[in-house]
Amino acid sequence: MQHWSKDSFFYHIYTLGFCGALYKNDFSSPSQNRLEKIYSWIDHLKYLGVNALYLGPLFESTFHGYDTADFYWVDRRLGTNENLKDLIAVLHNNGIRVILDGVFNHVGRNFWAFRDLLANREGSLYCSWFKNLDFSSNNQFNDHFSYEGWNGHYDLVKLNLQNSDTKEHILNAVKMWIEYFDIDGLRIDAADCIDLDFLKELSETAKLEKADFWMVGEIIHGDYRKWANSQTLDSVTNYECYKGLYSSHNDKNYFEIAYSLKRQFGEKGIYKDIPLYTFADNHDVNRIASTLKNPVHIYPLHCLLFTMPGVPSVYYGSEWGIKGLKQNGSDISLRPSLDLNNSKSNEHYDLQKTINKLSRIRNFSRALKYGSYKELLVSQEQFAFFREYENEKILVILNSSKENLPIELSLKYEEGTRYIDLLNDQEEYFVNNNKLRIASLPSCWACILRACN
Repeated sequence: MQHWSKDSFFYHIYTLGFCGALYKNDFSSPSQNRLEKIYSWIDHLKYLGVNALYLGPLFESTFHGYDTADFYWVDRRLGTNENLKDLIAVLHNNGIRVILDGVFNHVGRNFWAFRDLLANREGSLYCSWFKNLDFSSNNQFNDHFSYEGWNGHYDLVKLNLQNSDTKEHILNAVKMWIEYFDIDGLRIDAADCIDLDFLKELSETAKLEKADFWMVGEIIHGDYRKWANSQTLDSVTNYECYKGLYSSHNDKNYFEIAYSLKRQFGEKGIYKDIPLYTFADNHDVNRIASTLKNPVHIYPLHCLLFTMPGVPSVYYGSEWGIKGLKQNGSDISLRPSLDLNNSKSNEHYDLQKTINKLSRIRNFSRALKYGSYKELLVSQEQFAFFREYENEKILVILNSSKENLPIELSLKYEEGTRYIDLLNDQEEYFVNNNKLRIASLPSCWACILRACN
């Protein structure tokens, strides 16, 4: 039996921005249930075909959620623990699983144990909770001690995950999240900065609570097998293909993404048994509609996203092609509050219809969810590959050119096979003389063909 993650299409919400939370937490205002906004989006998620929701950081923090102040309480700017529990129950009743951001590499300066350190210095019971703490030096905050910050950001204080008390505090929080909120998985923030032994212990703890719990690590570079394996995490973010998805279109160079897919998932693919998390954009990178040089390439890109191996994800609002760029190092413009009623004003409002169709094609195709991958044709602006699982065969053909073009593919051992185009009005094609010919593949579009005999 396949794990539920392989059947999933994720929708990613950066919760604080989406819900219109105040930029800074004052830690004194009463909780405000901004999470309730998500209820009104459930029908939209179901229309898209979403069956799994990734909610960005939810727990008490100072600013953006990745500067945790308390792992055990929902951020008052979003609501209460009960509000989150009720929301997840309704999402489950609508067939939507939920994973949360697990931010365990670092905390904010308002984290309760760090505040105790500020007050009691060497006398604090929590000195061992933080990495490379040094009372013989100073820092930019004039604390008269120094510590390790994440990636040079000293408002993000790196935790010592080799300390047993620190580990116990976090692991007990995760058990609480599973038992009380009934979450289905975690996205591990900055997983490439976290001790592997801690990740293994985290995985073991979570799966004792819920056997099919799924954990995906945020990994930018490196050999994904280091983190995604039977002892550590189930998946990682496929940043290699994230880059290939847009640059293959921008550079008129399908050879780039073809190389990655063959290396990762081909016959000798190094990740072919790992359900990598695939995406076109997220809360940390420019919106795909702002990244593409040719706006219409957003259509073949999504055709590829939903047919290549992996677990596809769409970042909230990108189903309409909204734009967003980092500005002066800030991610705020990537993380807006959105209104369903105003979505029609976006340039690619109809993209959601394409995603609706693609997600349903994938949902009913075992080959697209679990199947092997084989490259058939690659050129600068045309790309074709084959997916197969058990008795189902799927042929995907992409054309990113500005022109409608004929396509001819060599298909040995397929003589007489009839293919039906699942994406384009059930058009039929036959293999004759070991060739499949398409008279005109539309510009910036695709065919998704299923073998019928």
